[in-house]
Amino acid sequence: MARLSATRRRERTARQAEFTAFVEAAAPRLRRTAYLMCRDWHLAQDLTQITFAKMYAKWGTIRRSTNLEAYSRRVLMNAVFDQKRRRSDSELVLAELPEAPRHRPDDTVELHVALLQALATLPIRDQAIVVLRHWEDQSVEAVASTLDVSVSVVKTQNARALSRLRALLGEDFVRL
Repeated sequence: MARLSATRRRERTARQAEFTAFVEAAAPRLRRTAYLMCRDWHLAQDLTQITFAKMYAKWGTIRRSTNLEAYSRRVLMNAVFDQKRRRSDSELVLAELPEAPRHRPDDTVELHVALLQALATLPIRDQAIVVLRHWEDQSVEAVASTLDVSVSVVKTQNARALSRLRALLGEDFVRL
């Protein structure tokens, strides 16, 4: 009986070590993706933690038989969608109101701010498609799988979202 208990402890320790290694490797990517979706580092951290908590609960079944990177993206996007449903779309906490850019942003920081503001105007699913497709450099098929939609939906919504972003950012902006 003592040998069985020691074996179970070793297996549990090994599973926990595998999960810890996965978290350390995946956290920066998931946090960045969550930030691009919600534009709030604290909320992005919370969404990343929710993702890891849900994955830990199923770690015994998913750790060997699942593409963990794709699975983690899907769990994160579900958490983002759930959070978006709970929170008002008009709610955005800022210390100061931002001024609208009147000229082409030359600075990298201004470029990122302008892109994130334009991205925030898109519907949440379009945001997810643009973030996964262009920031995360995922294939159309991977995005479709992550969001549980067809490839044609990803292609159509991606084209429309990029068109909206181009219209918002203007002709002088870097071509998307």
